[in-house]
Amino acid sequence: MSRAGASCLKNGVRVSACSALVLGMLASGAFAQGNNLSATSFTSDFSAMAALKSLAAQGKGKVGVLLPETATSARYTSFDAPYLAKALTEAGLSPSDFVITNAQGSESTELTQAQSDISQGATVLLMDPISSGVGGSIESYARSHGVAVVDYDRLTLGGSRDYYVSFDNVEVGRLIGQGMVACLQAWNIKNPQLLVMRGAPTDNNATLFAQGYEGVLAPYFTSGQYVKVGEPAGTWDPAVARTTFEEQYTAHPSINAVVVPNDDNANAVISYLKTLQVPPKRFPTTGQDATLTGMENVLSGYQCGSVYKPIYLEAQAAAALALYLRAGETPPSSLVNGTTMDTSEKKPVPSVLLTPIWVTPANMAETVVKDDFVPAATLCAGAMAKACKAAGIAF
Repeated sequence: MSRAGASCLKNGVRVSACSALVLGMLASGAFAQGNNLSATSFTSDFSAMAALKSLAAQGKGKVGVLLPETATSARYTSFDAPYLAKALTEAGLSPSDFVITNAQGSESTELTQAQSDISQGATVLLMDPISSGVGGSIESYARSHGVAVVDYDRLTLGGSRDYYVSFDNVEVGRLIGQGMVACLQAWNIKNPQLLVMRGAPTDNNATLFAQGYEGVLAPYFTSGQYVKVGEPAGTWDPAVARTTFEEQYTAHPSINAVVVPNDDNANAVISYLKTLQVPPKRFPTTGQDATLTGMENVLSGYQCGSVYKPIYLEAQAAAALALYLRAGETPPSSLVNGTTMDTSEKKPVPSVLLTPIWVTPANMAETVVKDDFVPAATLCAGAMAKACKAAGIAF
C-alpha cells in the first residue's frame, strides 16, 4: 500500500485520485487483512476472524453449511454448528447470511438441503458428506450452479470440491500409533500381541488414520518386537466393534493390546474387558475424539490416551475458506498449508490441515478441560474425583 501511494505521488497523481485507486484495490480484496491469515492463526477466542471482516463485506451470497448426522457423534450439534456460526458472525456475517443444517444421517436429506441452500442464494457450501456418493452428487449439482464447495472434516472421494479442511488425519493415526508404543512400555506389557482395528471402510478418514498408526507400528511388527494378531474389517458402530473384538479375542486369547481408532469403539472393547475382570493398565487400548467416556477410560487406566481435535480451529478455518470463495478471492498459501490425496481420482486436493493433540492424564487439564470440551464437573463426578485430583484437574 505504501508503494502504491508513493508511486502515485511520484507520478504527480492528485491525492483524491490516489485515494480512489487505493479504495478500489481494497474493494478488490488486494489489501484484505485476511491475506495474513495462516492455519495457525486460530485460537479459542475466535479473535482471528475479525481480520476477515473486509472480505465478508466484499462477498456476495449465503454460506450453506451441511452437517451429516448426530447418531454416532454429538459433536455436530454440540460443537460444529455453534462454532461455525460464531466463526462466521465474528468475521462480519449476519445470521441471515448463512444456513446451517444437519441431515440426520439421510443422504437424500443432505442433497435436498444443499439444493435448498443454493436456491436460497448460497454461493459457497461447507459440506461434511455422509458418504462420498452423496458428496459427489452435491458437488456436481453445486458446480453446475456456479457454487463453490469446501469439504469439511471428511473428503468426498471422486468429488469436485474446491478445498478441504480437516485435522491432519494421517497425523491423527500417527498419534494413535505412538500412543500405543508409549503405553506398552509404560504399562510394562510383555510380548505385545496386538489386534489392529479400523474405522468404516467407506470413510476416507478411517483409511488415513490407519495409514498413520500402521506406519508407526510396522517396524515393530517387522522386527518381531510386536506381533500383529489380526486386522479385522473396520466399523464405526460400537456394537459391531465389540462383537468383532469378542470374536477375535476368543480365537486369539494371546491378544493383550488393541489399537482402536475412536473412543466409542474403544469403550465397547473396554466394557467387554471389564466383564472379564481385566484390571487397569493391563490391556492397552487407544482412541480418538476425546469424548467424556474416553477421558474417563484414560483417567481410570483402561485407555492409553485419545486424540483431541479442537473443533473451534476447524470451524474457523472452514469459515475463512468460505469467505475467500464467497468474495471471489484465492485463499493465501499460509492458510492452505497442504494437500490431501483423493485416492479415487488420484489427484491432490488443496487443504487446510490442522494439528491434533494426544491427550493423556498428564495434559488433560490443559487441553480438553481448559477448552471446556469435556467439563471438569461432569468428568470428575463421583468415583472419578480421585483420578481427576491425581491428574491435576480442578473441579
